[in-house]
Amino acid sequence: MAEPSPTDVTMLLVRWKDGEDGAMDALLPLVYDELRRLARSYLRKERVDHTLQPTALVHEAYVRLADRQQPVWRDRVHFFSIAARVMRQVLVDHARSYTANKRGGDVIKVPIEEGEQVADQRASNLLQLDDALQRLAGFDERKARIIELRFFGGLTIDECARVLEVSTPTIINETRKARAWLYKEIAGGQGAG
Repeated sequence: MAEPSPTDVTMLLVRWKDGEDGAMDALLPLVYDELRRLARSYLRKERVDHTLQPTALVHEAYVRLADRQQPVWRDRVHFFSIAARVMRQVLVDHARSYTANKRGGDVIKVPIEEGEQVADQRASNLLQLDDALQRLAGFDERKARIIELRFFGGLTIDECARVLEVSTPTIINETRKARAWLYKEIAGGQGAG
């Protein structure tokens, strides 16, 4: 099967937005492999025993994307940037649920093993990153969006530039500044706890 063109995807996104029955069903096979690639990329950064698998992450994100209240899709890159944000939220929701269960919930208590400590740390790291991104977005939405698109969306520098309608050097510069701010913010938060 030939790789779908960005134009094919964009046309289906417009038809979906316009409410055409079947456009969403025609779109899924065209974007599914790329969404799975993104999901695998995210989950490689997660804890080893993560219960959410790439297929489940894609399906949960796609269900949320199917909500007609989503923004108007401009093109394929815009769709994947929104998909990145949705996948981030799915992972954050999952991490919050995991840490809530670890603090009590209906979990059977078992001895702590090294693997559990790593799992706890990775869930905590994701939540810290999400909290820091929200703080960054509070005073610099574009920098937060760039990190989200690059880290969670897997977009290239050029794709980020197109989505945000800025130059490539701007993306490079803002990425560097955002990463430095996030590192300082997260490292500072760990020292204070």
